[in-house]
Order: sequence, then structure tokens, then C-alpha cells
Amino acid sequence: MSPLSQRWIIVIGLTIFVGIAMRVSNVFQYPIDMGFDAQGNWSYVSGLLRSWALPSPDSGWSTAHPPLFYYVAGAIGRIFGGVGELGKASAIHAIRFASMCFGLLGIVAAVVFVQRADPGNSRRAVFAGGLLLFLPVHLYMSAMLTEEILVTTLISIVVVGVGLDLTAEPERTPKALMRAGLFGGIAGLALLTKLTGLLVIAAGGAAYLLVDLRAARDAGSWASSLVRPGVFGAAAVLVGGWFFAWNWLQYGYLYPHALEVHSVMFRMPPGSRSLIDYLSFPWQLFIDPNLLSPNLIHSVWGSTYATIWFDAHRHFVPLDGVSIARLATAILVLGLLPTIAFGVGLLRGIRRVLHSIPGPDVLLLLLVIATFGGYLVFSWRNPWFVVLKGSFLLGLCVPFSFYASEVLADWTRGSDWRSKGVFTCVGLLTILVIVTFSYGVVLEKHELPGIPWTPVETSWQP
Repeated sequence: MSPLSQRWIIVIGLTIFVGIAMRVSNVFQYPIDMGFDAQGNWSYVSGLLRSWALPSPDSGWSTAHPPLFYYVAGAIGRIFGGVGELGKASAIHAIRFASMCFGLLGIVAAVVFVQRADPGNSRRAVFAGGLLLFLPVHLYMSAMLTEEILVTTLISIVVVGVGLDLTAEPERTPKALMRAGLFGGIAGLALLTKLTGLLVIAAGGAAYLLVDLRAARDAGSWASSLVRPGVFGAAAVLVGGWFFAWNWLQYGYLYPHALEVHSVMFRMPPGSRSLIDYLSFPWQLFIDPNLLSPNLIHSVWGSTYATIWFDAHRHFVPLDGVSIARLATAILVLGLLPTIAFGVGLLRGIRRVLHSIPGPDVLLLLLVIATFGGYLVFSWRNPWFVVLKGSFLLGLCVPFSFYASEVLADWTRGSDWRSKGVFTCVGLLTILVIVTFSYGVVLEKHELPGIPWTPVETSWQP
């Protein structure tokens, strides 16, 4: 092994260690009552410490959500004694630590997926893991009491499993159907964790159907093309659909919207959406990533970008300060590189699909379309700045790492100026993310979390 290879192994090992150490530190340093919906989520969990009964959707801020995360958290809370302030702190730390571990499992799954799809390309595998390990939204969400990381991991496992299944020749064997049922069941668990699990069910079922239709056309047996997607969908509905059926039978709706318990949101800006909101991407977001600024308040994608590569909601980083403003600008500018690489990779995936090249692109592209489509519908129906969160797009972790790593690996081959420039930008971005999102190590947050949106209700935490 050459000295250069040894140095790279040391660098990669140190990077992985820092990425994991950051998450562990954040779990225990980040205040237990801070984070998106933290108080509402704990209220749900603390209720489960007294009774396992499923609460009514309008009985609390988070009780309308699918229950899997909360019941897992409740079980962990009971083990670690979540009674009283001391017990509460221990329980929340344990729950967040478990969530962080789930997040790391999802990153490992994405790396394995890239390695299986492109064996021998270690450079790409390193990019695939590093992009997720130091993705700001994945980092700060891993420190919060929320279901986002769990559902992200479940979706990632389904994508990896189905994606690898689709790269092989279609089978009609019992083992193949068992695999489809297993992945469908995990997709059902994702649905039972968050409604976005529905997106991977739709994408996975459609991908199985398209691939099997092609094989059935060649074999002249169209009916057989419905077996795998049918098994996948049935397993998903069986595992994850009962909660929504229960809502329908008990309350008359599959999933609630505009409950009175959430009425504080209805007064939030901007209060409405127009087509221009989905077309604008103001350059000012790189200078002032504040979702309530005049330049960002009507930009859906600008606001979303600022929450993917920075904490524009200010739940994790300080609200103001010259240093945080400069860090935000640098991270958001450098974040354009992997974002553009992801876009280029998507175009490559589309080209492969159009040329009928076998591989996981059908599934990944369907998931991208479903996720962005779902986000558009959600942000249109809920026209408030607090719902524009990059965390709602974390289900795209595997497509993002898959496509961005492919392009970045190509851009860094050789030793020309482009390769050196990309390596320099990625390295600088990683360092700045480490500095900014290691809670309490360099930056300290003293004010209440969130952006004050009215003079009166500044203490509310969305």
C-alpha cells in the first residue's frame, strides 16, 4: 500500500470519526426542549409513559402524526425512566441517541448501494457517505426529538433493497416475492412513522411494475407483471395502512388537516402561495438566510435550499451575529457544488432510463418526482414559512448521494485544476459544516429557538 493510500485511509477514518462524534455530542449537548415540535413530541411520548392508548388526533400538537416513532420513543422512555425532570432528560437523550443511530444506518445503506451499483469506485463511495454525513439538515435533525430521521432511514432501506432487487433479472420465485413483501413491509413502517412514507410506497410499487411490465412484454405474459408490485403494495398497506383506516372509522378522515390545535400556524406569514413562489430563487438568500426576510418569504425553493444547507429556521444555530452570517454565506455558496452535481446526476439517470439501460434509475427518479410533487402539494396547502423545511426532503438521501457522488467522482478524476478545485470546495464545505453544526463547541445559542414572527408570540416554537 502506497503512502498516499495510507494518508487517504487516515483522512477518511478521521472524517468518519468526526462525523459520528459530532452527532453523539449534539445528542447530549443540544437542550432537551429545543428542536422542531420538540415540546409537542415529548408531550405525546410522555403520555405513552402512562398509557399505551392511541390518543385522538386533536388532543395535542403531535398526536395526529402516525404513531410508530412515538411508541418506539415511549418504549425507550420507559426503559430509561422518563418520569420527572431527571428522568425526562435521560429518556430524551436515549431517544435522540437511538434516532441518531438509525440515521447512521441509513447513511451506511446509501454507501452500500453505491458500492453495489458501482463496484470498485471507492472515490464515489467516499463521496456518497461524506455528502450525507456532513449534510447540515441531516446533522441538526439527528440531534432533535423527531420522527424525521427514523422515517428517512426506513425509506432509505426500502430504496436500497428495491433498487438492488431491480438490478437483477425479474424473478417469479417465492424468494423474490418474499423480498418484495419484506421491502413493502418496511415501506409500511415508514408510512406508520410519517405520511411521507406513502411516497416510497408509490415509487417502489411503480418501479416494480415498470420493470416487470418490460420483462412480461418480452415473455408475453402480462399478468405476471402484477405479482411483485402487488405483493409489495399489499405488504405496505397491511403494515402501515391500519392507522389511517382507524382514523377513517373513528373520525371520518384518513389524515387530518387544519386542526384547531394547530390554529396558531394559520396566522403565520405569508398566508398564501402563488406560482411565482415556486419560480423565484433570490440571490439574497446567500447573504441573509432568514425565512421571514422580504426576499425569501415568497420563495419556496430558496427557503428550502436555505434549510437544507443551513439552519434558516434558527432552531440549532444562533439567531444573529457577524460570524454566523459569514458562515451561512460560505456554506450556502459552497453547497451549490453538490447540489449542481445532484442535478447533473439526475440528467444522467434520465438519459440511462431513456436508453433502457438496466439499473436502479427508474426507482430513484420515481422517488424524486414523487417527493418533489408531494412537497409542492404540501407547501401549497400549508402556505406558512414554518412548513418549508429541508427535512421534509430527507427521503431523497439515497438518490442525492447516488447521483451527486457519481458526478463528483467524475469531476475529481486526475490532477487538473477542476479536480483540485472540487476537492478544495468539498473539503472547505466539510470544515465549515463541522464548525457550524457542532453544537456548543464553537457557536453558542442563548436565545429561544426559532425566528420571531410576531411581536407578541415570539416564544412559540414551530
